[in-house]
Amino acid sequence: MAQNRKYTNEQEEGQEQPKEDKPSPLMEKIQQLGQTNVPQLSQDSKIHCLTIVGQIEGHLQLPPQNKTTKYEHLIPQLVAIEQNPKIEGVLVILNTVGGDVEAGLAISEMLASLSKPSVSIVLGGGHSIGVPIAVSCDYSFIAETATMTIHPIRLTGLVIGVPQTFEYLDKMQERVVRFVTRHSNITEEKFKDLMFEKGNLTRDIGTNVIGTDAVKYGLIDEIGGIGQAMKKLDELIEMNKDQKEELIQ
Repeated sequence: MAQNRKYTNEQEEGQEQPKEDKPSPLMEKIQQLGQTNVPQLSQDSKIHCLTIVGQIEGHLQLPPQNKTTKYEHLIPQLVAIEQNPKIEGVLVILNTVGGDVEAGLAISEMLASLSKPSVSIVLGGGHSIGVPIAVSCDYSFIAETATMTIHPIRLTGLVIGVPQTFEYLDKMQERVVRFVTRHSNITEEKFKDLMFEKGNLTRDIGTNVIGTDAVKYGLIDEIGGIGQAMKKLDELIEMNKDQKEELIQ
């Protein structure tokens, strides 16, 4: 029995122990941020895909069961997009219920200030502060069945007790209105009409706009999906290259 046990031990020692597979940098990126970009999946890709889904998380951390997009994750990505010469265009995919107003405006302003062509597409929904993000790109698409909710800024669960709080909300709302009207074809009057409309939303004021109406009002440029968005982005990238060549000459 001792000899058999010794032989078994020698066999085990002679066998190579299985090595633990370490996660690749790509998988680590997915685990950390829940998203990745197209250039990491394909070395010859020139387009960065930025996904904004769930609720936009800003200064306050949301419960763990909430699907969120953290703006502190998006800002470094946008800086990297601007600095990386291999990335020539940005595709922003939106399916968000809204969230932190200041965080949403920060993302919108950064997207609007990119020097590289950008195209957004609303799939499912681009509600609340998702509206400025959707219009911040050079060209915007919306799926025919997608919706966008336009409503006034509000503080959930808090009572406005002092005039200063109301003035702050009013100024914040004006920032949203100015940004949306500056980066889309909708008029300020029409946007405010949609924002303060009664009877469209249950127990609230505002409007739920579907895809075709969003285009009709001038809020979004065109009805379309991923294929149309990618084609448009390729066109904008080529136009951007031609403009740079003309400046050089």
